[in-house]
Amino acid sequence: MRLVIVSNRLPVTIARNGDEFSFEESVGGLATGLSSYLKSLKSGTGEYSDYLWVGWPGINVKGKKRQEIASRLEHDFSCHPVFLSGETIDKFYHGFCNKTLWPLFHYFPLLTSYDENLWINYIQVNEIFCETLEKILKPGDALWIHDYHLMLLPGMIRKKFHDLPVGFFLHIPFPSFELFRILPGEWRRGILEGLLGSNLVGFHTYDYTQHFLRCVLRILGIENNLGEVIFKGRLVKADTFPMGVNFQKFNESSRRKDVQREMEIFKRAFKDKKTILSVDRLDYTKGIGSRLNGYEEFLNIYPSWRGRVILVLAVVPSRDKIEHYQSMKRQIDERVGEINGRFGSPDWTPVIYSYRYLPEPQLMALYNICDVAMITPLRDGMNLVAKEFVSSKSDLKGVLILSEMAGAANEAGEAVIINPNNVKEIADAIKEALEMPEEEQIRRNQIMQTRLKRYDVFHWAGEFMHSIGSAIEEQKSLEIRLLGEEQKQKMIGDFKIARRRLIFSDYDGTLVAFAEHPLLAKPDERLLNLLKQLTSDPKNDFVLISGRGRDILQKWFGDYRISLVAEHGVWIKKSRGEWKNPKCLSKEWMAKIRPILDVYADRVPGSFVEEKEFSLVWHFRRADPEIASLKAKELMDELVNFTANIDVQVLPGNKVIEVRNAGVNKGDAVRSFVGEGEYDFILALGDDLTDEDMFRSLPTSAYSIRVGLNRSLARFNIQDHTNALDLLEELVR
Repeated sequence: MRLVIVSNRLPVTIARNGDEFSFEESVGGLATGLSSYLKSLKSGTGEYSDYLWVGWPGINVKGKKRQEIASRLEHDFSCHPVFLSGETIDKFYHGFCNKTLWPLFHYFPLLTSYDENLWINYIQVNEIFCETLEKILKPGDALWIHDYHLMLLPGMIRKKFHDLPVGFFLHIPFPSFELFRILPGEWRRGILEGLLGSNLVGFHTYDYTQHFLRCVLRILGIENNLGEVIFKGRLVKADTFPMGVNFQKFNESSRRKDVQREMEIFKRAFKDKKTILSVDRLDYTKGIGSRLNGYEEFLNIYPSWRGRVILVLAVVPSRDKIEHYQSMKRQIDERVGEINGRFGSPDWTPVIYSYRYLPEPQLMALYNICDVAMITPLRDGMNLVAKEFVSSKSDLKGVLILSEMAGAANEAGEAVIINPNNVKEIADAIKEALEMPEEEQIRRNQIMQTRLKRYDVFHWAGEFMHSIGSAIEEQKSLEIRLLGEEQKQKMIGDFKIARRRLIFSDYDGTLVAFAEHPLLAKPDERLLNLLKQLTSDPKNDFVLISGRGRDILQKWFGDYRISLVAEHGVWIKKSRGEWKNPKCLSKEWMAKIRPILDVYADRVPGSFVEEKEFSLVWHFRRADPEIASLKAKELMDELVNFTANIDVQVLPGNKVIEVRNAGVNKGDAVRSFVGEGEYDFILALGDDLTDEDMFRSLPTSAYSIRVGLNRSLARFNIQDHTNALDLLEELVR
């Protein structure tokens, strides 16, 4: 099997030298994190024996040069390029990705752009990636899509490849609903539906996973069960996978000759000073300004440390075409100059500042020799630098200062955790770190290293891929019950040769879609024509068996040759007959229950109480889905306790909770019809818990179908009410 990785950029840096091109593996970020894992696949010991990485090559070329680059990438690096024009990349990467998604997802809404043209371009680039994948995907491939640049791609791929294993991993924070909802309605729905094209959606922290699931509930109205969502008939799982690093590589880095050479150079430059390391890309989310303010405050309030400590500030250039980043670079330059000018002396420079890309040997050398690492992002998905620093400490000596806003803080509780917005807190943390006894440093790092060694990048990637397989297996357990083509044709054949047929069907959710209010779910022309066709054949007896009141059923269907069952069996009207109540039922309990339901209707805006002749229903389809979901559970508990000594039944339905007389159910009504005739074909369709009584009462030879992918006593499942109408139309065609 082959694993196809998809990301915005390929893990290869291409440089142009005249007509020639040089190729070099990229360092940092996703490329570094995944490269070790992917190379291990070549050994063939795991489930996947090969891989292909698909992405933009980072260079704009045309004509024959594209083929030249593509051949070299595939042959030497197992990569396949997606070529994009300079203008497209500018609108896509520098535009929607980094002017809209990046600031909003990192909690900087005031920096967020809402340009419709950039959104259109974002869709187009995701489509280009989809078209590229269409040409190269093979049977047996698994697809792993990465990060915020390609959040629409899973949904696009799913339309083309229905059974392809697809995983998506987001490497930045997923924002809370209050922030995500700021996006225009079409955009936020498009992003969520795009992500739900995956079998598995992964996040670095539990909070990000919950934010995503809450947005799915609040915006799409889809609830989850332990992180599992049913979307368009498929099971999609959202889960947490904190990304690790190649622990062994960093832990053994001090043995490398090239790293040792760099360590000697740095030691001579730093002399006997204590060193604080700060390594970051140039970005406003990294909190570099706050870090410098905290260091300045430290030197100000703890003067004894002046001349004894150095802040090694390494800033890696990033997005320098964007004006905001250029301005931020100037501010950092000025702050470094101010601190050095205020506190520096001829033999001591408080901040050693580097604005350039750091080669791996230099970075590893700094990890090894620096006494403290100060990682203080204002918001970060994970931050692997923190993990790399701790992993590099083979002697277990060193202190990590870490922002509580970084995803890594959830796993690095032994670090000195700070609020990156509090300058005094940063200053005190620096003092604590520099003065921490060695035995305490060793104790903390030992705990963190044990954790990092156990959950390294290999474990992270392996667990994610295994979870995709688990999600697919769970999906298959649902698909086993789906009505297949072979079973459907047998049903149609049995229907055609039958001498007398009986069809039961629920109404809401089975023959029509749910509406915000029950009165809005009127039968449409398609359904009415279908009923005419069914009832025009004297061989067919059709029973509409619903929880609705008899008045509305009579109004909508009284003129048709069909039997009607109202309030789940309280009232029964045989075809062309009169309404009859087969049981002597009490209504006294309704006066006691109604006030409870009214309280919840008042508490939950958009919900309301429907009173039928012998039942009460609390509807919450129009209410805020999150509040309603919580209140529905609360109401269920209250009603169950309150009615313990009353002869009534409490039933949860699809966005409803119904209270009715005990002993009344659709099963009794079904048995009364089945026993009246010699039927050689019986079909029953229903969509919720009340219909399980109907399925339970049918003969074993009957065809029973649950609408929706819920576990059921029915023999088969279909996806939604449109499939139910399609099936009935095929029967009478």
